[in-house]
Amino acid sequence: MGEQNMLAHREPNQWYRLLLVTGIILAAVNLRPAITSVGPLLGMIRDDIGLSNWSVGLLTSLPLVAFAVMSPLVPRIARVLTNEYALVVGLALLILGITIRSVTFSVFLFGGTLLAGLGITFCNVLLPGIIKEKFPLKVALMTSIYSTVMTMLAALASGVSIPLAKGLNLGWNAAMVVWVIPAVLGIITWIYLSIKNKQQQASTNVTADRKANKRNNIWSSPLAWQIACYMGFQSCWFYITISWLPEILYAYGVDMATGGWMLSIAQFIGVPFSFIVPVIAEKFASQRGIIVVLGLLGVGGYCGLLFGSSYFTMVVSIIAIGIPLGGNFALALTLLGMRAKNAEEASDLSGMAQSLGYVLAAIGPLLIGYMYDVTQVWDVPLVTLIFIAVLYILFGLGAGRNRYVFG
Repeated sequence: MGEQNMLAHREPNQWYRLLLVTGIILAAVNLRPAITSVGPLLGMIRDDIGLSNWSVGLLTSLPLVAFAVMSPLVPRIARVLTNEYALVVGLALLILGITIRSVTFSVFLFGGTLLAGLGITFCNVLLPGIIKEKFPLKVALMTSIYSTVMTMLAALASGVSIPLAKGLNLGWNAAMVVWVIPAVLGIITWIYLSIKNKQQQASTNVTADRKANKRNNIWSSPLAWQIACYMGFQSCWFYITISWLPEILYAYGVDMATGGWMLSIAQFIGVPFSFIVPVIAEKFASQRGIIVVLGLLGVGGYCGLLFGSSYFTMVVSIIAIGIPLGGNFALALTLLGMRAKNAEEASDLSGMAQSLGYVLAAIGPLLIGYMYDVTQVWDVPLVTLIFIAVLYILFGLGAGRNRYVFG
């Protein structure tokens, strides 16, 4: 009888953990496609609605503004609703935003984009804390899994945007709205997990224990500020690239469809590194060396686009850029868990780092679009990207130290 009771207890627990992993993966699926699917379509949207380059850059920058404003509030909301219910709210906002922005009017386009960004913010901020809480001994592995899934779907979204819009004659509207499907699957899963979590909390005193824990002010930690700046410059680097790389390659002489696929290839190149980098990072006390290598690859890739003139140089540059595109964000997510002692600190650090970090990231696509509008060449934007990669290295040297944000 005792053995049967143990098996009966173990099976539901295993089912819950399997579903929890599934829920984390589905949340990760929704972190990037709503944004990365836009980059290859910027030209079509600009011409259809009649926007300037700097204003169409808002379609990438608005979600980042939402990340910056909402990120420090999400941990507070989650402490009231629980992480699971907060994720449900986020996915609901994402579904609403993706649907609204498919309407061919600028007010709906920008308003829906902002709502989608608010929804993504919940998943962005809460996933590191959830992993730290539910899988405290497997932070790097779980981060590897969900960052890899995120990178793969981000790359896929970039690659299929033009084929969906032009190849299947769906137009840019429908090409973006298809990404409501994984959000619906995610919200169904997290509603179930929310119910299960509520039942578990009813039988324990987890909520009371959390409230009893002393909470430190994350904004008072110098290391947290360094991590936030590191997060910001790597995000700025990423979002400028996914927004404007197809246009840069178009100026290089390739057609827009090829430019979209080249962006997709760059992201797919980063997929294995989004898995490998966190696993490697966990094996070292300091992550500074990894940060320097990723940063120098980015510098080399953008220098290739700036000074190169051949198709071979362009391909090599795309490969060099693609590796850190996958590795940077995965490492940043890993540091959010590694530099915190518990799930609450991880959530607070995630909220702060993504708030301050995405302020920097939001400026990037707008600034690059404005630079091109003024100069009509991509030289100055590419030099700016090289400078951003250097700043990434400098702040990464601080964030990569073997320390906790508190003690």
